[in-house]
Amino acid sequence: MTAEASPPVRPAVRLPVALDAMGGDHGLTPNVQGAVQAAQAGVSVLLVGDRVKLHAELGQHAGSSRLPIEVVDAPDVIGMDEHASDVRSRTGASINVCTRLVKEGKAAAAVSMGHSGATMASALLTLGRIKGVDRPAILTHMPAQGGFTTLLDAGANADIKAVYLAQWARLATVYLKVLEDRDNPTVGLLSIGEEDHKGSQLVIEAHGLLRELHGRGINFYGNVEGRDIFKSTTDIVVTDGFTGNVVLKLAEGEARVLLGWVKEALNSNLKSKLGGLLARDALRGLAERMDPSTYGASILLGVRGLAFIGHGSADARAVKNALLRAARAHEANLVERLEAAFAQAG
Repeated sequence: MTAEASPPVRPAVRLPVALDAMGGDHGLTPNVQGAVQAAQAGVSVLLVGDRVKLHAELGQHAGSSRLPIEVVDAPDVIGMDEHASDVRSRTGASINVCTRLVKEGKAAAAVSMGHSGATMASALLTLGRIKGVDRPAILTHMPAQGGFTTLLDAGANADIKAVYLAQWARLATVYLKVLEDRDNPTVGLLSIGEEDHKGSQLVIEAHGLLRELHGRGINFYGNVEGRDIFKSTTDIVVTDGFTGNVVLKLAEGEARVLLGWVKEALNSNLKSKLGGLLARDALRGLAERMDPSTYGASILLGVRGLAFIGHGSADARAVKNALLRAARAHEANLVERLEAAFAQAG
């Protein structure tokens, strides 16, 4: 039986989303603000962190006591400059409390804008891997022509094997079908040329594996180049975590520079300023499409639970969108559907 023929999965019980409220570059303020906005949109939230500080911050938001928000005490937090391996010994750290809540069935997902390495380590140690997945990968959406391109791995695994790329292609395929209503999404393998024989030994080996899986749960397009990510040549692009992270940060940095250049050009003289006023709404929409906070956070795909990793510099909007995305993934039974797909493929 193929992944497309999988039996229906029972509707998920609605659970709150656990937010590592102490994580991130800007402390708890944007986390609490984003949680309030998500709660106002109908998502229940568990704010995990220093109980006293969180209650004080919540008190700054009128009406927050009537929202579906609960504070869960966590006496410790793993800072951005600390080691990810600390999650093994610091059981009271906020990210560990978040992932335990997911493991115990008390939370739908764990969301953190804090230490990405600690979040990955905590999710893997606490939740474990989906059977058939050797290494979980970070899946992210990148703005592209006509919408977005899904890229993975965006930084979880620098040194990989070809089989991991095939597994990630399957994970991303199910993800897009379940959460984005993409029917039979196409998969591209990032390389230095479109031809089958181009690329490193790893890419050539992965190309062969993906070609064998074409039509068996994966719709493999072939090799794609960097420019294809933004042309939406394929719905999904798979690559190693080192390359994927470089691509992601290069794109985000270039987007900021380009928008800065546009603003400079539109303010260069009176005529340009008048033109800028006429194009203001269109430019605002463009800036929103290129803003990472639109998607909120990236999912760590392949663990037996939902874990989302956001930017350390995330603002309240990014936190809100991450919580909304996490709740939607839980309600769609994403993890169960991923497990079913791998069980049938194996």
